[in-house]
Amino acid sequence: MRINKYIAQSGLCSRRKADEYIEQGRVKVNGKVITMLGFEIRTKDKVTLDDKLIRSDKLEYYKFYKPTGYITTKSDEKGRKTIYDILPEEYKRLNPVGRLDKDSSGLIILTNDGNLAYELTHPSIKVAKTYIVKVEGKLTDEKLKKLSDGIEIEKGKIAYCDWTILEETKTDTLFEIILYQGLNRQIRKMFEFLGHNVINLKRIRHANIELTGLKKGQIKPIKPRQIKELKLYLEKIRNSKNA
Repeated sequence: MRINKYIAQSGLCSRRKADEYIEQGRVKVNGKVITMLGFEIRTKDKVTLDDKLIRSDKLEYYKFYKPTGYITTKSDEKGRKTIYDILPEEYKRLNPVGRLDKDSSGLIILTNDGNLAYELTHPSIKVAKTYIVKVEGKLTDEKLKKLSDGIEIEKGKIAYCDWTILEETKTDTLFEIILYQGLNRQIRKMFEFLGHNVINLKRIRHANIELTGLKKGQIKPIKPRQIKELKLYLEKIRNSKNA
């Protein structure tokens, strides 16, 4: 197994972060510093980070309904409230898969499986994330086309989405939005560019994992069958890219 994958599967960090630790010379195998990212380790090898032995933990998977008013990080230098302020103590060792901004709510996957987190969030894999979004006003056909074709929300960053209108009133529009990217505040920036403020934004699905059955602030384990289906889903995406 490649060393970065081994570190990620221990639950210590993501595979991307493991690469950083390796490049920084902080990882050793059997007492020797390893800086080659593709280094293959054997079952009996002892891997350390900063001279602390890395052990494999039991992998855990949960889904959490993030309320608005909290950011998705373990700590914040600005002193804002984070999801770890409301999570029970036994779940604070887990890491969030991706983020939702302070004003957004909905599904967050929490896990100590760094390898799975890497695959779910890496931009090259393009895992679907589904949101219910309420915006001010109605969008013209021209603006709706721009949502699909792409909008430059930042220099060199083109954001796009799949969309379905669920409901329209005289004052606002309710959308189902599917993203395959993970740009910062992507949905809000797209609608702001088009001149429409987002009133409410909630993530309801990440890959095959759904928010269904959760109340705000509640956390539940993801069933093993769903994790198996999730890994098969990711495998299909990888295979389609290699075809």
